[in-house]
Amino acid sequence: MMNTVTVKNITFGEGAPRICVSLVGKTLSEIQAAAQELSRIDADVIEWRVDHFNDVEDLAAVKQALQEIRGILPEAPLLFTFRSREEGGERAISKDAYFLLNATVVATGLVDMIDVELFSDEVQIPALLAHAHQSGVKVIMSNHDFHKTPAKEEIIYRLRRMQELGADLPKIAVMPQSPLDVLTLLEATWVMKQEYATQPLITMSMGGTGVISRLAGQVFGSAMTFGAARQASAPGQIDVAKLRSILTLLDK
Repeated sequence: MMNTVTVKNITFGEGAPRICVSLVGKTLSEIQAAAQELSRIDADVIEWRVDHFNDVEDLAAVKQALQEIRGILPEAPLLFTFRSREEGGERAISKDAYFLLNATVVATGLVDMIDVELFSDEVQIPALLAHAHQSGVKVIMSNHDFHKTPAKEEIIYRLRRMQELGADLPKIAVMPQSPLDVLTLLEATWVMKQEYATQPLITMSMGGTGVISRLAGQVFGSAMTFGAARQASAPGQIDVAKLRSILTLLDK
């Protein structure tokens, strides 16, 4: 049986997919402005994509920025994400720096969730997840393929591996080369949910071809989708107001 996951007042794994919107900014002032903008939109989760931040390797600067974000968005479930260059992010840092960054942020008590990439370093993942869970922080474990859509069996394997490692919300995003690839992603999501899932899933097919996967989560089994406020953080994201309207319609 699949569990639900609750973060503040948001529950994943029941009803319509939750909407996450990314906050991006290179400087503290840009981050503050973006947070102010996001405070006025109808999102369920705010993701700070810290890989866009110029001072991401300055832990004191990261903590200061987090305090500013939390001050502007005190009630929003906040997801902290450093997306690696290998998986579509803005920059590269060492694996040790990646894990130190996430562990430091968990310890601040300012975030509700962190994103940990499946292929970051399986040796260091268990300690980070244990630290997060002891601190009351949920973990989205993720994998992104901006080049192709793996076979259905491989998608399911990666999602199951995330569960085995202790992810609260396994996530995979893939790039379709044809409409058939979108069907592969959707079938993998459905099979995973029906046969193997103990946790809510997050799956999506990117780009214009994959837009339908961002809307059909409730049908096939994805518990969260990503919308765009002003700047999309991945190909195929839909304006959050339009996305909310469509998801509400599908939830009837």
